[in-house]
Amino acid sequence: MKLKLEFYGSANRKQEFAKAQKIIDSEVLRRCDPYVPMLTGSLKRSGISGTVIGSGVVEYTAPYAKKQYYLNKGTGRQGVAKKSSRNINCLRGAYWFERMKADHKKDILNKAKGVVK
Repeated sequence: MKLKLEFYGSANRKQEFAKAQKIIDSEVLRRCDPYVPMLTGSLKRSGISGTVIGSGVVEYTAPYAKKQYYLNKGTGRQGVAKKSSRNINCLRGAYWFERMKADHKKDILNKAKGVVK
């Protein structure tokens, strides 16, 4: 009796996970966009320039990013606490990643699952 074991190649598996990580990183940046406080747009751009897609780390590198993440009251342009006469959702403000994750976590994971078999 001959027994032959074939393992799904670890190289292929690593490539799939690397591709899934790239998808997750880019989706996190894309979906965080409406939540990031914005006056001039430099905080949003610092997330794009400070992140290496596929590294698993999304980093906003603006000098004031940490302060904005924890202390932004969301009362500025498109802020969370701002009342509007129009029916719009004001999403921008503090803890943008946590709020985005609460809204879109399943969507991001489902998109990544499509890559990994």
